[in-house]
Amino acid sequence: MSRYEEAGVNIEAGYELVNRIKKAVNSTNRQGMMTGIGSFGGMFDLGELKFRHPILISGTDGVGTKLLIAQQMNRHHTIGIDVVAMCVNDVLAQGAEPLYFLDYIATGHNDPAKMAQIVEGVATGCQQANAALVGGETAEMPDMYSEDEYDLAGTVTGVVEKDALLTSANPEAGDILVGLPSSGLHSNGFSLVRQILFKDHHVELTAQPEMLGGETVGSTLLTPTKIYVQAVLPLLKDHLIRGISHVTGGGLPENVPRMISSALQAQIDPQCWPQLPIFNYLKQMGHLADDDCWKTFNMGIGMVLAVAPENVELVQSRLAEAGERSYQIGCLVKRPQGSAKIEIK
Repeated sequence: MSRYEEAGVNIEAGYELVNRIKKAVNSTNRQGMMTGIGSFGGMFDLGELKFRHPILISGTDGVGTKLLIAQQMNRHHTIGIDVVAMCVNDVLAQGAEPLYFLDYIATGHNDPAKMAQIVEGVATGCQQANAALVGGETAEMPDMYSEDEYDLAGTVTGVVEKDALLTSANPEAGDILVGLPSSGLHSNGFSLVRQILFKDHHVELTAQPEMLGGETVGSTLLTPTKIYVQAVLPLLKDHLIRGISHVTGGGLPENVPRMISSALQAQIDPQCWPQLPIFNYLKQMGHLADDDCWKTFNMGIGMVLAVAPENVELVQSRLAEAGERSYQIGCLVKRPQGSAKIEIK
């Protein structure tokens, strides 16, 4: 055994991991990808995409304390989808098509089989977003993490024509807000979730509360974040969307105002979409006020589109054809003096 192995780092495990993930990484190949796994840096040929005035948009994110649920359940194949979703949905919100993704895993002990599950999930997310997985890093960091712990983060780069960039100047008064449903909690609010379920109430992950319709608590919490790229990107390319909000930390009150100017107010009616059981369950278990729920969770809407009234029917029809449900959840109006940028009725 080498002195490095005695210190807690297994280089051979790193080599094994590379071999395990080659197939998953190669499954994300797309036009413009130049390098495979093993290069010092990932390369992408933007010239192949024939943009006139390309603007590159990058985003980076993690999965937060949702990782602790995956680690407790020893279920690691969906958490990679989450990290991709958090990044690609963000660049999509500015009008960009995701191009390539890089992941970073830090762990106390490199278990190649477990790490491969994570990367295979990342590859699945990249396939859903049509983004190439061009590189990544797995850092074995004994003493920084326990043997079973890991952290996960990622970075995506997307591209958009300069004249198609979505900014807060685009949406207008009278636009209809079209909400796309979330798959559940996505990857936000888990510190509060864990406080309510596991510290205040000591709920078992295998429990099947009636309010969750027979699903286990653990499976419900690990439902991966929805990736909206395939449904929304064609609408962007046809200039049918004026603004997008990716509903992450802070919920609708924090994120919808980010896509509109200070001259506008978003008016939202929560009665316009069905409530997912997980949110009522958490509200009841945590004795949460409505304000706490709205400012912490996505409350069943993962993305909001600002659409000109004359395009709403077409947008919803095309979303349906792409297999994506949608709801008219409100509208944009001129902002009354002294009022907030969003009003949830």
